[in-house]
Amino acid sequence: MKIEFVAAVPAGTQIVARVIDQGTLPAGLEATLAHGARAARFKGKAGQVFDGFAERGGAIVRVALAGAGEKDDEARNANLEKAGGALAAKYACSGADAIAIEAEGLSADALGCVLTGLRLRAWRYDIYRTKMKDEQKITLVKALVVGAPEGTAEAWADAEALAEGVEFTRELVTEPANVIFPESFVARCRDRFQGTGLEVTVLDVEEMTELGMGSLLSVGQGSEQPSRLLAVKWSGGDKGTRPTAFVGKGVTFDTGGISLKPGPNMGDMKWDMGGAGAVAGAMLTLARRKAKANVVGVLGLVENMPDGKAMRPGDVVTSMSGQTIEVLNTDAEGRLVLCDALTWVQKVHDPVAVIDFATLTGAMIISLGFEHGGLFANDDTLADALLKAGRTSGDKLWRMPLGPAYDKLIDSPIADMQNIGPREGGSITAAQFIQRFVDKGRPWAHCDIAGMVWAAKPGATWDKGATGYGVRLIDRYVRDVLES
Repeated sequence: MKIEFVAAVPAGTQIVARVIDQGTLPAGLEATLAHGARAARFKGKAGQVFDGFAERGGAIVRVALAGAGEKDDEARNANLEKAGGALAAKYACSGADAIAIEAEGLSADALGCVLTGLRLRAWRYDIYRTKMKDEQKITLVKALVVGAPEGTAEAWADAEALAEGVEFTRELVTEPANVIFPESFVARCRDRFQGTGLEVTVLDVEEMTELGMGSLLSVGQGSEQPSRLLAVKWSGGDKGTRPTAFVGKGVTFDTGGISLKPGPNMGDMKWDMGGAGAVAGAMLTLARRKAKANVVGVLGLVENMPDGKAMRPGDVVTSMSGQTIEVLNTDAEGRLVLCDALTWVQKVHDPVAVIDFATLTGAMIISLGFEHGGLFANDDTLADALLKAGRTSGDKLWRMPLGPAYDKLIDSPIADMQNIGPREGGSITAAQFIQRFVDKGRPWAHCDIAGMVWAAKPGATWDKGATGYGVRLIDRYVRDVLES
């Protein structure tokens, strides 16, 4: 969606919108519209929309009011995005090609959030759809911002970088597995990162073999698509300052391997690289807005397929850390990818903290549904910062427990550990597995986002499908912790 800044509503504009706080109506609003809003019990709650028609300048114009909720809400930014998203949801396929947003009462930063929500909710990936009816096609392609306060252009440039990162993540997650696989994922990132200042490093199978990444490589050995490790570095902070690392699980398609998944809904497993997608999108955002921070993103990219060469249940593999793993279930593969990626980034970059993102366990969805990602951490300060970033950005997290009683559930009788525990506490034992590869004393957090990267129905700032979850969270954490 194109964003333009104008002094007045252009003639011929079909829709004019205002974003308002809860419990207020704009001064000077036409009596019929004010009466209609009250009759419809419009309160200005976040994401609530009322519209009607009024005569302005001799023309009949559709006037919309979008609610931004309470002004002092901790989730203010997310609620402003909801307001913009609600306008896009209502008018994206309306037949109108432009909407005018009257900026009165909004700061530059608040307006940036509204425009972010508007743009993201209007995003849809239709390149493979050839038979849509006219009323199904998106027509809204432009937002005209009227009377923007000083500094809005700069604020929008900053917010636009966030929107671009979220959209890139959605693109990666939406693409089918015959289009996005480890090598093409790398190629898509190289193409998108050109000219941004991001430094890209790629390890192939031979290089990872030399490094001893037997755990990560075991997952992809049954696939014709060779595995890759992709590292993306942004050096926008003080020279010599150690980076913060974000690590993403990138299983571009997960059949479960020899422990084959049931056929129904297996096609959803194209988004099992949602953690890697989130990190890739976040790195693009940080580079686009020239973040004053040192960050490295590491993506373990594999395809998990059944084949005569595939890993078997009962196999023992050796990780880069030297620890051995008894593989009891080849469908618990994401942790086998993450452990080597974690070891590599700690050895090579010595980060001040490591935060991983992974669509790791179905058990996480059973625990938290589709409302929160699960957060596990060995450091309370890190956990609190991530929880706060989640509330502010709208990419919400809920902290889950760790402890020795859970950790002993993954002890193996023949190796250092096994890759699954019992049925109960499945998300926790997965996190305990990953923690065994974190250096002593290094702050670490694990975000299990299995229920968050894909939506079966539209949300506040996304249509049905890929949500782009994780990009806002990472960006907000970097702003709050690394740039403060």
